[in-house]
Amino acid sequence: MRGSLVGTTVTLAAGALLTAAMTTASASPPTAPVPHRPAPVLVDCQWKRDVRPADFILACGDGNSRLDGLKWVKWDSKSAVAEGVNVVNDCDPYCAKGVFRSYHVTVRLDRPAAWKKNPAVKRYTRMSVTYDDARPKGFTQTMVYPLWD
Repeated sequence: MRGSLVGTTVTLAAGALLTAAMTTASASPPTAPVPHRPAPVLVDCQWKRDVRPADFILACGDGNSRLDGLKWVKWDSKSAVAEGVNVVNDCDPYCAKGVFRSYHVTVRLDRPAAWKKNPAVKRYTRMSVTYDDARPKGFTQTMVYPLWD
């Protein structure tokens, strides 16, 4: 009886040690949460920030150039890319009498940096507009615009 009691005690102790060892080995140390870093925003000429806007005014003073129907295929911490249409007034013979014409474009945003108005927010600082085929008179194939801060 005594041998059986000692054997049971040894078996239980070994089981407890094995369980403790397995629990300790399988437990992971707590990991620090990964800080959420939202993608940069696009700031418009009214100082409003937006993410993946469907439209964007390029000519804030008179509205004679705007981006419409933007379909974003990428928007991350480094850059954003969309396809859409640049609607531009030809201002012929002058802007009040001009005709708005549409040109298919690819829009790229890049160079994220802290926004002066709210340094905790990153914003894209540059926009490149590339015309697929036709483009407005006097425009190059790719137009590059600094964005508002």
